[in-house]
Amino acid sequence: MPFTIHPFRRFPVYCPVTYQCGPFEGHGTVWNLSLVGWRFSGNLPLRVGEVCSLTVNLPTQQRAYIAAGIVRWVRGEEYGVETLVVDDESREDMEQYLWQRVQESFESIP
Repeated sequence: MPFTIHPFRRFPVYCPVTYQCGPFEGHGTVWNLSLVGWRFSGNLPLRVGEVCSLTVNLPTQQRAYIAAGIVRWVRGEEYGVETLVVDDESREDMEQYLWQRVQESFESIP
């Protein structure tokens, strides 16, 4: 896989995720996220190009629902998903969470 530069900063996380692809449901862990993309692992195999929905429990106890995301890459049981459709409330919750993470990273700079 070639090196790519992401247009949005990704943040490491450890969050439970439930995802659906057609009538099937999988469970796993989100390892990093941004407003436009996710890296997660899970027990339901996915293929590049498949569209799935995801429900992620953020560390803030908020739940983000991604109505549609497209699988961009697969490495074993790890997947890269680009966000296609997200409701306004989930987008606001994710923006708030990510903004807090940005502020924390600036505060940790000596």
